[in-house]
Amino acid sequence: MSKKIVNIALLMSVITINVAAQQTVQPPINRQIYEDYGNTLNIGVGVGYYDYVGHSITEFHADYEFNVANNFTLAPFIDFYEFQNYNNYAGQEYYYRQTVIPIGVKGTYYLDRILHANGNWDFYLAASLGLIVRNRTWQSGYEGQTAVDNGSGALYLSLHAGTEYHVSRRIGLYLDLSTAVSTVGIAVHGR
Repeated sequence: MSKKIVNIALLMSVITINVAAQQTVQPPINRQIYEDYGNTLNIGVGVGYYDYVGHSITEFHADYEFNVANNFTLAPFIDFYEFQNYNNYAGQEYYYRQTVIPIGVKGTYYLDRILHANGNWDFYLAASLGLIVRNRTWQSGYEGQTAVDNGSGALYLSLHAGTEYHVSRRIGLYLDLSTAVSTVGIAVHGR
């Protein structure tokens, strides 16, 4: 299932970038005293490493930003990743598959005015807070203990620093560096 999701995400990215590349290049976006950062759908993918997994994994991210105050947005988010690992029981390795879905809210403060950023760029600092939903399925025949290390438990907390380049007024490409999983992706603006 995760290969299908990766393929769909890549296909969507290629189509969106192709459509954006065919649009007329516009001059830098004129900034007003109050820029509208909200009404934006952010879709991204990242690769992370968790000690309790023992290898890198691909994570998918989606959020939708709403304006709250000048230069500040809140965005409900959902992430998704899945991995396979094993546990040794009675001298045999038994595999399990775990699906992890962090959900919560990301608060973002945009630094464009402070940094005197060009109209095509956005720079921000953010924090995410939420819960992690997990589902684990064991290999048939496993009768051992099913509790495994979940890392940080059910609480999700992450700090972010990021940037977005506006390809057009409606499409942007972003890089989000995070204490959880850093992502790259596409931002679709509703303005």
